Amino acid sequence: MSEKLVAIVPAGGVGLRALDGSAAAGSIPKQYRLLKGEPMLRLAVRALLADARIAEVRVAVAPGDTWAGQALAGLPRTVWRPCGGATRAETVLAALRDAALAPDDWVLVHDAARPGLPASALGRLIDHCLAQGTGGLLAQPVADTVKQQRHPDSASGALVRQSISRDGLWLAQTPQMFPAGLLLQALRQSQRAAITDEASAMEDAGYAPCLVPGSARNFKVTWPEDFELMEKWL
Repeated sequence: MSEKLVAIVPAGGVGLRALDGSAAAGSIPKQYRLLKGEPMLRLAVRALLADARIAEVRVAVAPGDTWAGQALAGLPRTVWRPCGGATRAETVLAALRDAALAPDDWVLVHDAARPGLPASALGRLIDHCLAQGTGGLLAQPVADTVKQQRHPDSASGALVRQSISRDGLWLAQTPQMFPAGLLLQALRQSQRAAITDEASAMEDAGYAPCLVPGSARNFKVTWPEDFELMEKWL
């Protein structure tokens, strides 16, 4: 297989869960909020650029996006394209088509909301996938006790239905790295209504992606309090 590597960062969403109760309608998307004085998206792209083997980072933003140009200005090996779709899967699929990669090129899809990706974890994923010739993703074994919720009622709110064994459970991170042709085909063919990561589409297509140990620093900025926590890590 070719060892040309291209990264895709889907950044077409708004990040509603990251808006606190005081946030007004029209607030900037969370990927453009500042961390240590820089847009989170810029930090996520810079984390990918830390590995010289990545030939290009392609950022897929929403049509009409007015922030990307300034947020990404001056970064090497980086382009942004207004090809974002209604869902993550649609955005990644559109970005793959726009990139026109060879089927055996490698593509790494990374969340714009994971600016804390360490170079060591990124290198570990690339090394493993190239050595094995198969796709994989960064992930971490579940450490906490896992509870499944009952269907909530208006009086009691959330109640525990049961505890679930954490044995063999992992929390998926990004990047997720696959041959471009296989990922493109898997995203086209997936029948699942909501694909939340690329590994899910590959699983639907019959592949078993490799789990490569990630990092606690590579958590996804999701809730309002995560911004403060991420700033402490950076």
